[in-house]
Order: sequence, then structure tokens, then C-alpha cells
Amino acid sequence: MVKLSILDLVRVTRDTDARGALNNARDVARHAEALGYERIWVAEHHNMPGIASAATSIVVGHIAEGTKTIRVGAGGIMLPNHAPYVIAEQFGTLARLFPGRIDLGVGRAPGTDQLTVRALRRPADASDNFPQDVLELHAFLAPAGPDQRIRAVPAAGTEVPVWILGSSNFGALLAAELGLPYAFASHFAPDYLLPALDLYRRSFKPSEQLDRPYAIAGVNIIAAETDAEARKLATTQQMSFAGIFRGERDLSQPPIDDIETFWTPSEKSQVNRMLKCSIIGSHETIQFGMEDFLAKTGADELMIVSDIYEHPKRLRSFEIIAEAHRQMNGAS
Repeated sequence: MVKLSILDLVRVTRDTDARGALNNARDVARHAEALGYERIWVAEHHNMPGIASAATSIVVGHIAEGTKTIRVGAGGIMLPNHAPYVIAEQFGTLARLFPGRIDLGVGRAPGTDQLTVRALRRPADASDNFPQDVLELHAFLAPAGPDQRIRAVPAAGTEVPVWILGSSNFGALLAAELGLPYAFASHFAPDYLLPALDLYRRSFKPSEQLDRPYAIAGVNIIAAETDAEARKLATTQQMSFAGIFRGERDLSQPPIDDIETFWTPSEKSQVNRMLKCSIIGSHETIQFGMEDFLAKTGADELMIVSDIYEHPKRLRSFEIIAEAHRQMNGAS
């Protein structure tokens, strides 16, 4: 059975400060755990007032502390921003605190704008070293050898599962070559989804971590009692993406009745392209949309973004999605 998981953006809204956003993410995780979701991830973003997950490993710990069984992880850590040794220490520590529940997804983008890249002291060629950094990270999480002089304490031996994140063929090829699970960011970069998944599966080489390809596909799902209500709730995400093209990275905004009054035709075209992998509607619409998306992608797992302004309505969205998933799989 295809698994359901969540990518929580830890949104700071016009009515919720950063602490409220962090506590809401933990509440989503508790809710998702009760509904049977597999995992919840948060992502490293910097200099974005509307996203509170910049200190990603700390946020992972906050969420894991408030839950019991759901897997919690990074989706992802932008590895070129960091020394692999330090990331191994952080996530190895999390694995000691929450054994068997921590995931570590890594990507090679900076997760921010170019001005902030300089503040991060990120070398200009940092992303060129991404494959080697992944190998180094993996080695520090593995059991230490008897003569190993540098150990990531207490990470050595935790063997935290490492995932490759990507939105192009590069990540697909790297995940396949290293025999690692792959998560494609189709929730905002859908253009290469099908070619990348095909390349990953065709090129996959088994490893100690994984004996066969395993792919997650990101998808935006906004669920509500009616299609009309869901379309209104979706305007929050649409406005956030339009803001990117305007150079505005503001707090999350409440939904509006008519998105056509907000964006220009050019912005509409660009946003719709980025959000092409979206399913918006009632229970029936969501179920049909998930079935269609899975038929096209063959994904092993869906990583759902449900970017809804009001926290109770976001919780309800995840309930409807879980109900539709159970219906798909013939459960009562």
C-alpha cells in the first residue's frame, strides 16, 4: 500500500508568530500520527519570514518530542551549507533520543537567496562537492572502524536513513548510483518528475541501506468539505508563490474569494506551472486525484503539502486526505 507522509512548511502567518508555527507543526505531527501517516518532514529555508524551520535539526527534535511513533526528519538539509560531520552529529544525536524514528533528507540547493548565501559563508563551488559530502555524511553515521580517528559522537552506528532530494535528473542519478531512496520535489518543481523517476528506477544499484528503488513524490493537496471551499483555501499557497515572482517573501496570508483579482496573467501562468502537481477539492476529488497521480508516477509514497492558513482547517485537510487514502485501499 502506498504510504502517505507530510512536508510541513512551518508557516508563520499574519495571525501566528514563529513559536505558534513551531507548535502547530508539532500538533500536525500528533494528528498525522493518529491518522496513520508514515512520516513528517521539515525543510531548511533561510531569510524567509514566513517559514520557521531554518534551524532544521532543532525543529525535528521539537516535533519528535511531541510524538511517539511517526517518523520525523529533514526534507531536507541543504548539505552544502554545512560540514557533513556536524550534520551527522546533529542527526545522530536525534537518533539516540528518538531511536528508529529519524530521517535525513539532503539536497544541494542553498535554500535561500544569493545575499543570504554569502551570510551562510557558503563557498561558491559548494554544490560541486555534494556527492562526496553525501558519502562522507553516510560514513560518519555508519559504525566506526577500529582505527577510525575522527568519529561523529554520538552518531557513529546510528545509521540514520539518508535520502536524496531533488528536482532534476542529477539527484535521480546520484540516488540510483548510491542505492539511496529518492524524494522528488514535484510539489514546486514538477517539470522533470516523470523522467527523473524513470531514470532513478532504471539506474538503481542496490546498497546496504536499500535493495530496490524507493521513490517519494511531492504533491500539494488542499482538501475541504466542498470543491469550492478547497479552491478558496488554496489561494493562500497561490499568493505565496506569486510573491516569489514579485520578490516578496512575506508571511502567509488568509485566503481570498477570487485569486484572479490578486495576480497578473504572467504570475498566474508561472504559479500554475510550479503548482501543476496539485489536487484541490472535496473527498471525492482528492481520492480521484491521488489515484490519477499514483497511476502516472508509480510513487511508493506521497509527500503531501497542505498549505492552508487556518490551523484547524489544515488538520481537517489531512483527515480528508487520510479518509480518501483508506477508501483507495478498500478499508472501511
